[in-house]
Amino acid sequence: MAQGRPAFQPHELSRFGVKGDGVGLDTAGIQSALDACRDTGGGQVVFPAGRYLSGTIHLRSKVGLVFEAGAMLVGTTNLNAYQHPAVPDFMPEAKWGPWHRALLLGENVEEVSITGSGVINGNKVFDPSGEEKMRGPHAIVLVNCRRFTMRDVTVLDAANYGVFAQVSDDLEFRGVKFVGGWDGIHWRGAPDRWCRDVRIAGCQFYTGDDAIAGRYWHNTVIQDCLINSSCNGIHLIGPATRLTIVQNLFRGPGEQPHRTAGERRRTNMLSGIILQPGAWDPTRGPLDDVFVAQNVMENVASPITIWTKPGNTVGKVTVMGLSATGVYRAAMSVESWADEPITNVVFRNVQVEFAGGGKPWPAGQVVTGPGMDARPLPSCGLLARNVEKLTLEDVRFGLPSDDPRPVLHAERVDSLTLDRFRIPAPGGIFAAMITNQVRKLIVSP
Repeated sequence: MAQGRPAFQPHELSRFGVKGDGVGLDTAGIQSALDACRDTGGGQVVFPAGRYLSGTIHLRSKVGLVFEAGAMLVGTTNLNAYQHPAVPDFMPEAKWGPWHRALLLGENVEEVSITGSGVINGNKVFDPSGEEKMRGPHAIVLVNCRRFTMRDVTVLDAANYGVFAQVSDDLEFRGVKFVGGWDGIHWRGAPDRWCRDVRIAGCQFYTGDDAIAGRYWHNTVIQDCLINSSCNGIHLIGPATRLTIVQNLFRGPGEQPHRTAGERRRTNMLSGIILQPGAWDPTRGPLDDVFVAQNVMENVASPITIWTKPGNTVGKVTVMGLSATGVYRAAMSVESWADEPITNVVFRNVQVEFAGGGKPWPAGQVVTGPGMDARPLPSCGLLARNVEKLTLEDVRFGLPSDDPRPVLHAERVDSLTLDRFRIPAPGGIFAAMITNQVRKLIVSP
């Protein structure tokens, strides 16, 4: 607990009639304990070993929840026992109403912690009237919260997202494990109200949907995490500044299946890191000051994908120390589909092994704008489109099987620097590199 925060004192749940037997609902008793703790100036509410069946619990300022070994908070299957927050009107998500339901709900609270070695079990609560006719309440929802901490707990089988935070700041997740559900941690700001100061460190993600996702982030650090997903590893769907992603392991295929109505449950992992402002709906704002370093990826569709659409800009992005193997679908890509080019992208000390074995790109077929996922491209290593400055320094691409496509395809690039750029032996490659409207090309041995 950070300096300056209250020295919390424990409150015993049994005093409030909480049974923890997994049979009767403990919602009212747990809520009474949290409220009493708040009313006495703050403290800790400790959950000893037991199974606590509950509907929505409202988090309170300066109150910490401690789940001891063997303690499990379990979401009831009674959908009427869940509540949703009042999302600010300026958020596009405000109109979603009951979609924001949660097992643990924080609104306008600060100095809240959830810690311990216990489990928060979303119980896969099925809702036939929910999103995709299946999704139920999120495990944890935060709206307009400050100084929220999660440490060491496990979030199991969330009925939607594990954590969904909106317009909230100073969030820390350390040593948390997410198993099952849809997104692991997802947080969103708005054009005039970004989420600030989020740190995710030493966490484990085994998710059916994106492990980490959201938009309007400022000063985010994602570090030392194990990221296993049947969708994307890190999925940015809007602007972000000062984004740092370092020393993570992205590993596919997913151990938890991706569940979507009408779709066979798949487990293949999609992109390791996909940064695509404006992908889901129009956004405005920059993607800038992005630092991606010392990450390892295995069996992903594409390692790094950077796209931008009208209304967004991309400034400086640096990718260094990346090692990726078993890349099975698409080349890395740096693409602007807006009028403004991407400003400056650097790949340094990067080694990527692609699966190879692709088909020739049809003659005369143009590259169309991206959709939601990494897609096959006319190059098998890297595609760059509408970029001011692109630098490839000590970059090595490998292909275990021949591929008829060029390794590098660069189009509308003002300045392209290739310094110690290594590609596979020609073999079945028709051309090592194709350039179109590249104004300045610098090649160093």
